[in-house]
Amino acid sequence: MNPKHTIYKPGAPLLPALIGSGFGVGYFPFGPGTAGALLALLVWFGLSVFLGDPLLKLVTLILLCLFYVLGVWAANRLMTYWGEDPSRVVVDEMIGMWISLLAVPAGHLWYAVTAFVLFRFFDIAKPFGVRQMETIRGGAGVMMDDVLAGIYGFFILYVVQNIIMPLCG
Repeated sequence: MNPKHTIYKPGAPLLPALIGSGFGVGYFPFGPGTAGALLALLVWFGLSVFLGDPLLKLVTLILLCLFYVLGVWAANRLMTYWGEDPSRVVVDEMIGMWISLLAVPAGHLWYAVTAFVLFRFFDIAKPFGVRQMETIRGGAGVMMDDVLAGIYGFFILYVVQNIIMPLCG
């Protein structure tokens, strides 16, 4: 049986459920992964209004490290109730999105939207080893495919900004 379609058992502990579901956005009935990535984008963009580079990058890095650890913990706790990699766990999408956003200058809306599109593309298409990350057991396996998808998004944005754009202009 596909773990994304597991029947959920009642009684999941509140704190892991809050963290794992991205404070509830994972319960969104259509595209919870996209909703989780959008939440991360909105948090980042809100921070970018008040923080400039490099402080925004540091805060983003702290958020993604903190939520990676919390996400692994939450996913491990929730597996008994929700299965191995249920769609309502979206903290992994938040982490992947923040990784892609590390390549985006503070407040730059179009690069941020591009980071969102790239991350979701790599997360859904699962090319170049992203799918293999799903074979890792436990909470780390839940997180790692999105980490790699985020790295791919970061890499493309970095190359566009630092190699392609300078050559074009």
